[in-house]
Amino acid sequence: MEESITVHEFGKENPNIIVMYHPLGVWWDVYEYVIKILEKDYHLIIPSIPGLDPDKPESEFTSIEEIEEQITNWLIKNEYSHVKCLFGCSMGGALVIRTLASNRITTDYVVIDAGITPYQLPKIFTYFIGIKDWCMTEIGKHSSVKVLNSVVDTNKFDKNDIIYIKKVLNSMSSKTIWRGFYSTNNYSMPKEIPQPNCPIQYWYGEEEKKAREWDIEYIKKIFPKTVFVENKGQNHAEYFTLYPEEFCKKLKEFIESS
Repeated sequence: MEESITVHEFGKENPNIIVMYHPLGVWWDVYEYVIKILEKDYHLIIPSIPGLDPDKPESEFTSIEEIEEQITNWLIKNEYSHVKCLFGCSMGGALVIRTLASNRITTDYVVIDAGITPYQLPKIFTYFIGIKDWCMTEIGKHSSVKVLNSVVDTNKFDKNDIIYIKKVLNSMSSKTIWRGFYSTNNYSMPKEIPQPNCPIQYWYGEEEKKAREWDIEYIKKIFPKTVFVENKGQNHAEYFTLYPEEFCKKLKEFIESS
């Protein structure tokens, strides 16, 4: 039996729906600053990804494929099979990519914010990378707030942000950490990928451009009409947390364009 997924909704009185998938290593409330702005004009649907759900601490991350299917089933069941915009950041971007590939939900606009794409590498290399990611995250999980503070850009993030990261890391089981990283980097895609009949933008931070080169090239191949947008002075997954008003303005301008 398919496990139920927690879905948070805001601005339900508004007709236009934005589905927002959150990154790995944070909870759904990472969008709290932009929720306050966007809910005035849009119906926001924000799934809480299993293994990263503070309301279901016993839940485990399964795979990008299975979680995308769960969310898509929920959207269809609740008569949200067509939405105004699909948005996802990092792992959430991987869920958007997989949603487009499964072609069961239609949308008017797509924003993939530094979305992770599947490695095109022999399996043995993907396992080594997965082990490295797992080890680094486990080290972070068992590190003190003081240690985490020493590896975070304190010009951008304060002590409360570090405490939040520590809290999320502590909530993640070893199984969720392994599956989360490995599946996000190695999810499957169909051989024939349907081309969405809507504008797609791929956003990335200026400071992460090199890290996203692989993902950008992959997106160019599978969705060749994608427009790539570089956000100055930003690193990975910083737009909606550090610049929420600018983020909302840019997103609204895109999805309200003719």
